[in-house]
Amino acid sequence: MREVAGRVLIDAARGVATNAHAPYSRFGVGAAVLLADGRIVTGANFENASYGLSLCAETVALATANSEGHLRDVVAIGVTGGRIESDGSIAGSALVTPCGRCRQIINEAAQLGGRDIDIYCGSADGGAFARFRASELLPHAFGPADLGLAD
Repeated sequence: MREVAGRVLIDAARGVATNAHAPYSRFGVGAAVLLADGRIVTGANFENASYGLSLCAETVALATANSEGHLRDVVAIGVTGGRIESDGSIAGSALVTPCGRCRQIINEAAQLGGRDIDIYCGSADGGAFARFRASELLPHAFGPADLGLAD
């Protein structure tokens, strides 16, 4: 069951990765967030000429869930990406995992929701797939619970 959900999220992430605005790195990333009600919210990375102001796909998807009032309802997230080809497709065989900043943001949603979020990671070509828990990718994380804000 979990693997099926993960594959659905990776497929959704793969589809939205083609919408990435990544003219500098030419590396498109897509993320798909599964909410407790079964809805999927997506996001693609959004680069900026100043580099530091760029947004990762996971951040975009989680911010969208938050703007809809559902940050506490995040159950799982799928992430994939790769180089942007001349036809706009995303290619690559490497497993893509969230960066450190995104791991921290995922941890925020996990602690607020009181669950250890499943994180499904895949390659652009579909050949690589792995499941992690938020706590595995960011052990000993600092978050809302440390501030007395999470249930």
